[in-house]
Amino acid sequence: MRVRDNGFTHRLDRRTLLGLGVTALAAMSVPGCSKSTSPGGRSTTTANSDDPGAIATDAYVFGYPLVLMDVTRAAAGASNRFLHAQNLPTSSDRAVVRMNVDTLYSSAWLDLGPEPLVLQVPAMPGGRYWLMQIMDAWSNTVQDPSSTDPQLADRHPGPPFTYVITGPNWSGSLPEDLTHLPMPTPTAWLIGRIQVNGEDDLPAVHTLQQQLKLVPLSAWIAGNPPPAVGLSRPQGDPPPDQVAAMDAKTFFNRLCAVLAVNPAAPADDPMMKRIAALGIGPGGNVDSQSADMLTAAVKNAQHTIVTYKDPESKDANGWKFATNLGAYGIDYLRRANVAVTALGATRARDALYPTIAENADDNGTPRRFRLKFPADGLPPADAFWSLTAYTADSYLVENDADIYSVGHAVPVVKGPDGSIELAVQHDDPGPAVPKGNWLPIPAAGRFSLTLRLYAPWPEALDGKWQPPGLTAVPAS
Repeated sequence: MRVRDNGFTHRLDRRTLLGLGVTALAAMSVPGCSKSTSPGGRSTTTANSDDPGAIATDAYVFGYPLVLMDVTRAAAGASNRFLHAQNLPTSSDRAVVRMNVDTLYSSAWLDLGPEPLVLQVPAMPGGRYWLMQIMDAWSNTVQDPSSTDPQLADRHPGPPFTYVITGPNWSGSLPEDLTHLPMPTPTAWLIGRIQVNGEDDLPAVHTLQQQLKLVPLSAWIAGNPPPAVGLSRPQGDPPPDQVAAMDAKTFFNRLCAVLAVNPAAPADDPMMKRIAALGIGPGGNVDSQSADMLTAAVKNAQHTIVTYKDPESKDANGWKFATNLGAYGIDYLRRANVAVTALGATRARDALYPTIAENADDNGTPRRFRLKFPADGLPPADAFWSLTAYTADSYLVENDADIYSVGHAVPVVKGPDGSIELAVQHDDPGPAVPKGNWLPIPAAGRFSLTLRLYAPWPEALDGKWQPPGLTAVPAS
């Protein structure tokens, strides 16, 4: 099956690999470090050719995340204000794919040009998981304080956890009681996530969302923070569709305009010198270039982006996942591919999302599956884990019991030996299976499962722990 995502057409398996629920946030907003030091130290472009078409192709791959981020920012409507999600999704929600039912999002676009911003995260009773991911304008996750790693500076107690976020041009002094979170670009995207334990827990999370503070530094020092004013969900076409609808010259000229605000990192100098041959640079334009050449280059770049296969992706017992998301260095092609499939992807140390796909039926007969975690092989996470089922179109599975996920909101029941066996099937398995151990799937067609590990342990990242295979129950 093929789906259309962010203006590109590509295979569903790549989307399920990276479909982390962050596309939900991009739609809600309608929607590591920018210093380019890739672990592999490679630039995935056609830099060996001086042909204008090849240079334009490289420029699109290089600049796509920056343009998509800027269009997403513009669609949000205002900077330095939170947009809080209020509800958990159900199977009737079709605006966004692969939504999670574990957290509520609180996002804000940051304009760090005028002055730094103070972010305060309140106390979260009961060990509630939270993550404040901050991306630069190029889609790299630069800062990620969380409940499991608040990343506080020495002598900075909490909660509440209070941070000061600065842009690259800030040179003033900062209060000593604030933990400094520097950003390499004046524009940044804060994506907050707070654990929610089912529908009954929503009021408690809403209260915590309202306690999040985002205040200009000058107002914080003066002790006169302005009243918090939230944002409403914007209307209009999703940002990925807006980018896809741009003609080639519009895209490249938008890239030039955004580069003037959010310059490339020093390690990107070779690419910036390369694309300058076409007039692409801060404040530049491509008006003198052939429209046909640029259009062909864009089509070639789009194909290159969506057909990219990450050589470092993992496959463990049929579960596919990536551990190299969030910070891309000069690996421009991987950065663009993740922007297309999962803009806002977290770093693996914050959350891991193994995903597996199967057929729900055998020639019309519903199939039954079991997923068994041994007592010494439960999903290793500091916060919690969950398992969610999706249809072939990556929506939550409609079912009479309104069960969309297991492992979190409704506790699973361990067997006498400490193991956990989950029934993954369309029909209610009956009283032999505890309520928290049944995950409904479609009666027919393809489906997929995503196992979410929040704050995974190192063994989940390095492969020492692997999720068990999904086993089909023989037909009776």
